Amino acid sequence: MLSRVLLLALTLLLGACAGHTPVPASSPELTAGLPISLQIERTQRGERRDWLLVIQAEGKALRWSLFDPLGVPLARQLLEHGEWRNDGLLPPNAEARELFAALLFALTADDALATYPEDSWQRDADGQRRLNPDWRIRYRSALDFTLAAPQLSYRVRALNQEEGN
Repeated sequence: MLSRVLLLALTLLLGACAGHTPVPASSPELTAGLPISLQIERTQRGERRDWLLVIQAEGKALRWSLFDPLGVPLARQLLEHGEWRNDGLLPPNAEARELFAALLFALTADDALATYPEDSWQRDADGQRRLNPDWRIRYRSALDFTLAAPQLSYRVRALNQEEGN
């Protein structure tokens, strides 16, 4: 038990020192209209978790709300003017914030990618994308893709099947 706590503490410390996933200074045009409801399947070291995510416009900000399958909120963040801030009484969730930043990039329309810093991303010839520091995005369709980082992946699909087709 103590080794797990120590491992978690070291992971959090290293995560704080590592580069954060970039976001643009203003909300980019997305590949789908808001609100967007997504099913997220997180896999790490063989362990799988299912989450639900709702992305909504709130004035010029984007509200990101992550829930477990029972509807219990796990994270709520607002992205406004390129800055994340907590929304509500939930404690900060660094993993969710990094996931939200990677999802924003994955959902950004092709012609809006220029809103990101030039050296922070790449688009491969086959349309797949990479975002610094470690994200790889593999698309099946605009709302059906996999986000992958070292030892971690998220399968992302539209919650409403009609949105994903």
